[in-house]
Amino acid sequence: MTFEHFTAAQARDLRRTVEDIYRRSYTDAIASGDPFDSPAEFMRRFDAYTDPARDRTFELVVAYVDGVPAGQSWGWPLPPGAAWWNGLRLDDGDHEEFTAETGDRTFALSEIMVCAEHTGRGLARALHDELLRGRSEQRATLLVEPDNERAYARYRKWGWYRVGWLRPSWEDAPRFDVLMHDLPL
Repeated sequence: MTFEHFTAAQARDLRRTVEDIYRRSYTDAIASGDPFDSPAEFMRRFDAYTDPARDRTFELVVAYVDGVPAGQSWGWPLPPGAAWWNGLRLDDGDHEEFTAETGDRTFALSEIMVCAEHTGRGLARALHDELLRGRSEQRATLLVEPDNERAYARYRKWGWYRVGWLRPSWEDAPRFDVLMHDLPL
């Protein structure tokens, strides 16, 4: 297994690879017919994440097994006024203080996915650690569907904890639990 890191501009050049990994990772979600999980909607979100007009330091990590893309993970530091927190319902605490971003306080881990033929081999954890290793932010956040028991259990095992929930502004977006992890790992 090897990893390569890419910037937003480089990730845009890997668009076909990103979509291929998505299709090979989310076969059940795609088959469900949920519009949010369609490859077209997924790639629309990916294009927004890597839009050159946005001021964010996007990072994509692609994992290769025997030279073939087998998984990917990406994220970015949240800028001041980050839309990421829109609609957040905290379980406890001061909302204003919790969501105050400086551009180097919180890293948003947006995606981790492993192609179906490579699951169960520790690749998701390796992608997680590769993306978060060496981050300078104080904490990381991610969103997980509450009924995704497999992912949820792994995140908890890896040190993530729930702080609340939100529904992103993306069309047809489900409700997600908001998880946090203190950095460095």
